[in-house]
Amino acid sequence: METHPQAGALSDESVLVAEAKAGSYAAFEELVNRYEKKIYRLGLNVTGNPEDAEDMLQETFLKAFEHLQDFREDSRFYTWIVRIAINQGLMKLRKRRSSKEVQIEDTSNDDGEVIPRDFADWRPNPEEELERTELEEILQNAARLLPMTFRTVFFLRDVEGLSTEETAEMLNLSEGAVKARLFRARLRLREELSKTLKRG
Repeated sequence: METHPQAGALSDESVLVAEAKAGSYAAFEELVNRYEKKIYRLGLNVTGNPEDAEDMLQETFLKAFEHLQDFREDSRFYTWIVRIAINQGLMKLRKRRSSKEVQIEDTSNDDGEVIPRDFADWRPNPEEELERTELEEILQNAARLLPMTFRTVFFLRDVEGLSTEETAEMLNLSEGAVKARLFRARLRLREELSKTLKRG
């Protein structure tokens, strides 16, 4: 099998960014491939709607491509595109509110759309899969009831596993504010989940 000497270098984000800035569409495409699932998941959590999440994903990378030369590389590329994505999502929500569109649907259309695009081929047995899907759906629905300020912090810290410092940087908050919002988000989620599980 033929190996390309650039393969190792292309795995390095800073190299990809430099090549993309120099006009390499392949390098930018590699950055898109690397982060599109995470940005799509962020879109779902911010907007609560698969169609809006898809729009948000496309708009985020389009904006990133248009403004790539403005990226100063004093933070990670992922941090930069998350900021863009959150701004795009908030604009979508403002437009939705101002045009009095239908509110976020919590329970419909979650069939397979909560898990974005391609996932690994292996699967647990059907019973485990059903339990996992039901629990994931309950958690997604509960998370969507959180106010936006709590929801975004919860998603970045507890779903994406980013550090408090990274989350603070992405959202332009102090680390203390991130910790406070995360604490309140977890409390509300616990309360909501306990209500849902009691009803079930």
